[in-house]
Amino acid sequence: MATLFFSGWTRTFTDPRLCAAIVDRLTFAGNILETGTDSYHLAQTRARAERAG
Repeated sequence: MATLFFSGWTRTFTDPRLCAAIVDRLTFAGNILETGTDSYHLAQTRARAERAG
């Protein structure tokens, strides 16, 4: 699993207007913090995937 920046969301939400609306709703009046590290959940998911095979 890789980090996906907002600019890459159009690969999942293929309608650009829909994608822009989703990002807008999620980020409205919020603060985006980039820590430069993986999240705990991402690390656990990767570890589980490695154990599974």
